[in-house]
Amino acid sequence: MKTIAIISQKGGAGKTTLAINLAGAAEADGLSAVIIDLDPQASAKIWHKLRNKESPIVICTVPKLLSEAIATARQHEAGLCIIDTAPHSETAALEAAKAADLVLIPCRTSMIDLQAVSTTVDIVNLAGRPHAMFLINCVRPGDRTLPDEAAAALQRHKIPVCPLRLTLRSDCVHALSAGQSITEFAPDGAAAQEIRELLKMSIHQDEKMNSHQVEREKATA
Repeated sequence: MKTIAIISQKGGAGKTTLAINLAGAAEADGLSAVIIDLDPQASAKIWHKLRNKESPIVICTVPKLLSEAIATARQHEAGLCIIDTAPHSETAALEAAKAADLVLIPCRTSMIDLQAVSTTVDIVNLAGRPHAMFLINCVRPGDRTLPDEAAAALQRHKIPVCPLRLTLRSDCVHALSAGQSITEFAPDGAAAQEIRELLKMSIHQDEKMNSHQVEREKATA
């Protein structure tokens, strides 16, 4: 079972939306998924109650019981476990990072978001995770300048920046309101395609990140 923790100490980074959509994309691809919701607001659980489906399963718990929730997901033969964390909760973020195979750090392109990411980086470093990557999220359609500048700023933290950027699209908002993932709501849309690509990168992050690193080195040689 692959375990992905989505961590950001700043609110509004899009953690829950990412967790839901990655789980939905996994289910659509035949990979059983479980979301572990560590956020006291339980947004993922609220979304799940809107659905007419049991899957993906959402487990609400607290950081000290995270290992038990992961064990439950494994017992139910989940192929993917996604841990959704709360902002401003160092304990939850640290426990999630320690338990994960991959830590995704979503970040918007604003100066405030880029400055706030340092706390999250400290937590990931404290957890000693060998695999983590930034994800530039909620990019305005057609904007390349701000995402490029954000990627350059994030590189100083010595954590890879995912070459894929997620665009801010209204379909994602409508999907959540309907109790659906983006791959259910608009399976042929651009947002769904981005999430599918992110899922592939997240599950096979070693090969993907190394491949893109080689391409960057060739481009700058």
